[in-house]
Amino acid sequence: MRRPAFCSPRLRRAAAGASLLALLLLPCEFVGRAAPAGAAPLLEATVLRGTIPRGGTLGSALQGALDGAQLHEIVAAARPLHDLARVATGQPWGLALRPDGLLAFTYGIDTLRTLRVERAATGWQARIVTRDVTATAATFAGTIESSLFAAVTASGGRDQLALDLAEIFAWDVDFNTELQRGDSFRLVVDELAVGDRFVRYGPIRAAEFRRGERVLRAVRFEADGRAGYYAPDGTPLRKAFLRSPLRFTRISSGFSTRRLHPVLGIRRPHLGIDYAAPTGTPVQAAADGTVLAAGWEGGFGKTVRLRHANGFETLYGHLSRIDVRRGARVTQGDRIGAVGSTGLATGPHLDYRMKRSGAWVNPLAVQLPPAEPIAAVLRPVFLRQAALALAALPPPAIS
Repeated sequence: MRRPAFCSPRLRRAAAGASLLALLLLPCEFVGRAAPAGAAPLLEATVLRGTIPRGGTLGSALQGALDGAQLHEIVAAARPLHDLARVATGQPWGLALRPDGLLAFTYGIDTLRTLRVERAATGWQARIVTRDVTATAATFAGTIESSLFAAVTASGGRDQLALDLAEIFAWDVDFNTELQRGDSFRLVVDELAVGDRFVRYGPIRAAEFRRGERVLRAVRFEADGRAGYYAPDGTPLRKAFLRSPLRFTRISSGFSTRRLHPVLGIRRPHLGIDYAAPTGTPVQAAADGTVLAAGWEGGFGKTVRLRHANGFETLYGHLSRIDVRRGARVTQGDRIGAVGSTGLATGPHLDYRMKRSGAWVNPLAVQLPPAEPIAAVLRPVFLRQAALALAALPPPAIS
């Protein structure tokens, strides 16, 4: 295991009398006394810090610092709060050791939360320490020239903001096929920070997406512990079906009753939409439903079929992997598999098909059922919040 450098004398002086948690946050290895304020001095403690290596496990990261029994005790103590069998590449860890054994272990779950496991008189105790976060409203506006990502970046935003914006309007705009130069957006969102350091975006409060003469607006509203996006009149943006089961890809073949098959070399119906995408791209359930089939299905290769309300069914073919089982319930947006090229396919893509009342229909042209609007009793509250959120939108971008 690569050992970090020892602390400088300045850091050693700063660490004198610090708690073990503070020592674990130092950007180096520290050897010294670690005792709570007012307590008797403890034996010398060594604090080691590092990160999870690419493709590594907690065991490989801590190899040489802990034995198997100590590692097992840490994992078992943490399990009710966090599963240490699933650690992420690059996430930080820390150990406080003394000659008589391990004192404490920390693992950075994310930028806001740190798992801490420490030795106590009754055994190992685990808790999650959450850092204080400040939220500041920020506004962004842009015009599409080449892609949504490029437009968001040009407005000063980060890639995640483009993904969040596309997800809000995913039921009305297929960002794979319908995005055009000159389309524009504006939004207001919370930026979360720890001190002066940006951490991530919070939920988008309100957004507008303009496509020619068509203007879509969205306002986030939360009630009874559930949040969603609605048009200014209270109509939900969430529809029964997503416009596309993939994010940011392209259509390589459309719905046709007479298409030249690229493998068989004959003309026959292609009653679905082919989305070209790299192998492994996540495939989402287009709507809530039940898994009718999940397995190999002739020319479709690895395939998932879902049954939905109101007589609808969807099919997802040529998958590289399947992540659901027959009979399971899925929620719109759940990952059900990944793009592949199994079956009769010349390259990686998703063959997406839809049935209504037993007949194949064009997923891009069919009229889909709407979702339920905001309850009448909540409309006055929503309308007040919507007016405030929309008023906070920035002016349109100058193209």
